[in-house]
This record gives sequence, C-alpha cells and structure tokens, in this order.
Amino acid sequence: MFDGSNFVAVSGLSLLAVLVLMAVTAVVGARQGRVSVVDTTWGLGFVVVALVAALVGDGTGWRRLALVLVVAVWGLRLAWHVTRRNAGKGEDPRYEEMLAKEEGNPTWVAIRKVYLVQGAAVWFVSLPIQVSAAAGPGITAVAVVGLLLWAVGLGFEAVGDAQLRAFKADSSNKGKVMDRGLWSWTRHPNYFGDSCVWWGIYLVSASAWPGALTVLSPVVMTYFLVFATGARLLEKHMGERPGYADYRQRTSYFLPRPPRKA
Repeated sequence: MFDGSNFVAVSGLSLLAVLVLMAVTAVVGARQGRVSVVDTTWGLGFVVVALVAALVGDGTGWRRLALVLVVAVWGLRLAWHVTRRNAGKGEDPRYEEMLAKEEGNPTWVAIRKVYLVQGAAVWFVSLPIQVSAAAGPGITAVAVVGLLLWAVGLGFEAVGDAQLRAFKADSSNKGKVMDRGLWSWTRHPNYFGDSCVWWGIYLVSASAWPGALTVLSPVVMTYFLVFATGARLLEKHMGERPGYADYRQRTSYFLPRPPRKA
C-alpha cells in the first residue's frame, strides 16, 4: 500500500538535499571559476536522493535497497568519469557561451540558469525513486526486468566511455572519428546507456503502484539525452570534423544496430 504522507516527507527532504548540494556546488564553482563542476554533481544528486529515499521511506525494504545500490553504482561511476575527464581543463564551451549571452553577475546567472535548473531536473527525474520508497509490495518480475535493463544501460555507458577514453589516449587518433566497438553500432552509446538506466529504474518503481505514474521522468531524461543537451549538441559540435558525415551515414544515431556497409 502506498503511504502518501511518507512520500511527501521523502520528496520534500529529497528536494532540500538537492538544493543544499547545488548550493555547495555553486560555491565551489565560483571559487574555481568553472560552472562545469556541476557536471560532476549531476550524478551525485541522484545518489543523494536515493539515500534520502532509502533512509526516510517506509515502503518495501528490498526495493529501497536495490534502488539505492543501482543509483549509487551509476551515479558514483558517472561522477568519477566526469571528474577525470575534466581534470586540468577550463570552462566548458557550453557554459561559456551561455554566460556570455546573459547580462549581470556571472555567478548569479549560473545559479539561475544552471544550478537551479539542474537541481530541479535531478528532483523530477528521480521521482520514480521517491515514489517507490513509499510504495508497498509489487510485481517482482517487473522489477527484475527493470534491473536487467539498468544493467544493460550501465554496460553500454561504462564500456562506451572506456572505449572512447582509450581511443583519445592514442595520439595517432587525433582528429579522427571514433567508430569502433560500441561506437560502430550507435553514435552515442553512453547516452543510449544512460537512457536505459533510467527506464530500468522506472520499471523497478512501476512494479508497485503508483510508480507507473512517474513515466514522465524517464521520458524527460531521454528527451534531454537525445534532443536537448546530449546527443544533438554533440552532433552539432562534431558535425564539421573530417569523416563525421560518412560516420553518420553508416552508424545509427541513438538506438544500436549493426553498422551499414560503407
């Protein structure tokens, strides 16, 4: 049975925890002069929500434990990957362009346009975790399917990131397009994997009522990954690189499939 009052407590404390995390991130970003520190906080924000949900929720215990574990594995891996990728680099061009277009104090612009927006996104996308924390027993088979989909997504994301990192580490590949391994099946294996992760988490939540009602959360996450801040922006950035047009012709945009013949 769903405990509405417990959900309100979980959701309210989750929002408060995310706001505190974003406030700390804003302070660190201002001191470092880099708004891009928020990219590390993105994964950590979901871990914080999952911890709050597991500790405050009074729903089915094994499902709360399962969700905090899978979210922690995903979020901590992503935070470590982003931190290592951005080490020693300056501001992300996306944030530079955004801040340059806005008038006023850059810190306040970043708070309004980046930190608060991403904090709200973390809270909304994590609604399946919050609802599940206050829900009673459900259909175990649906939750198992969700966990398997999460595992597929994590595999795509982690393997894709590792393959790209190894490709970039080889100086002979400078200026070339990564078209090997998972990158020969989809131009964005990491974003596809991320989408699978959140549809898997949604299914775990949907295994008990009213988790199915949180379907907009994975829909919004997938929209951002495919059409807004993820794959589309990267395609725009990579579009003029030599060989990328041919890569587009033979490789799927998002959903994996065998590459077309050249």
